[in-house]
Amino acid sequence: MAGSTVPIGPLFSGFYREFQDALLPRGCTGVLLGTTLGSGDDAARAWAELRPTAVVSLTPGLTADGVRILLRSGTRAVFTLGPAPVRGAHALIMDQVEVGLCAAAHLLERGRRRIGVVMPVDPALEPFSGPRLDGVRAAAAAAGAEVLVEPLPLEYSEASAAELVARCRELSLDGLFGYNDECAMLVLRALQDVGTDVPGDVALVGADDLLLGRLLRPRPTSVRMRLPGGGHLADLVDGALTDPGAALVRQDLMTVELVARDSS
Repeated sequence: MAGSTVPIGPLFSGFYREFQDALLPRGCTGVLLGTTLGSGDDAARAWAELRPTAVVSLTPGLTADGVRILLRSGTRAVFTLGPAPVRGAHALIMDQVEVGLCAAAHLLERGRRRIGVVMPVDPALEPFSGPRLDGVRAAAAAAGAEVLVEPLPLEYSEASAAELVARCRELSLDGLFGYNDECAMLVLRALQDVGTDVPGDVALVGADDLLLGRLLRPRPTSVRMRLPGGGHLADLVDGALTDPGAALVRQDLMTVELVARDSS
């Protein structure tokens, strides 16, 4: 049995379905656990009670102590999918810095030099939003020109989006990275509500390449993220269970590419 936590979203839901399907011929049954179990180590204690054979975790905050809790409970392999490895676990890295780098490089290529970065206030998203902001800052630093990078907090509401747009106008920002397509679409509507031309006044980039975004006008530019098929992860889990003494796996799991559309 493989226990795991997976955030809701088309990228991970499709990946997880493939993973589940690939586990069955290997004699494993996947169990999907929610991400509202407290800290990473609290979640590890809850998982340990189920005595899973393997755990694949995207839960932020899982530490080496949490990994030890699982291994002591009889779990034979722990995999983490996230921005950084955790000691004692197999690490499948999803480098969120690359998402910010990709978005910012595009905005800079479009001549934008005053860039706002949407930062969801949900603390569960900080392991993703923080590195994406770091990526934007790294791209700005490498540009060799004076570039303003301004973090802009956003709650997932129209009122918060309106406040963000007011701040954007106050700072005369000419580019926005919306964290993901959902946030970018919310901000796009708020920009249009106050008569801001996108992309004339403000170029906008999201992430995830959601199909829903293509129903909007202008169609949002987005950073597309790709994961290997779920069968690849099932192979890694199966290998770790077959040979628990093998060296820990560390792989870069995610690639990114910019899909340019009308909003930038």
